[in-house]
Amino acid sequence: MTSMLRHPNENLLQAKRVNTTFRTGYICKPEANVYQIDFTRFKIRDMETNTVLFEIAKAAADNFEKEEDSASNSTNAGRFVRYQFTPQFLKLRVIGATVEFTVGAMPVDNFRMIERHFFRDQILKSFDFEFGFCIPHSRNTCEHIYEFPALSPALVEDMINTPFETKSDSFYFVNNRLIMHNKADYAYNGSTDHHRLTEAV
Repeated sequence: MTSMLRHPNENLLQAKRVNTTFRTGYICKPEANVYQIDFTRFKIRDMETNTVLFEIAKAAADNFEKEEDSASNSTNAGRFVRYQFTPQFLKLRVIGATVEFTVGAMPVDNFRMIERHFFRDQILKSFDFEFGFCIPHSRNTCEHIYEFPALSPALVEDMINTPFETKSDSFYFVNNRLIMHNKADYAYNGSTDHHRLTEAV
């Protein structure tokens, strides 16, 4: 655990299989977010067509139905999000994910996210994004570009037929210290033009 906190790139990005510790729980407490980073808006768009596929703000997210994360409890509320997409989503090659967030009274230096996507025990891809420096009491917006890996037809079929077996872990670091760990799962069996979020971060 300690080596992961010091060298997140080495341990998270180079992992070939899913760490069972990540799958069964969170590896830091909510109190680790001493910078009071709060995500307030999220948008996904298809980079090829500039079509907005999904957008939600925190105030609206509070109205969505809550679904309990089996690996979570009340102290982890808000750290899990469930997405429902259509099968067409798996045909996309490049998407842009725009996130808006606020920070508290402390400056945030070297803000970084490592995100690992997996289906069952198979790592699909790891992403490494930099947010940079954020001044105290600021509202910030950043778009990260996701380039999806090519998936075999058999794997795509499995992902569609087994909703919420596709998952992700998002690890947030400030100066290489882990301050947040969030989780998500995904279904790709939604109806046409139907994208839904059922629990918000």
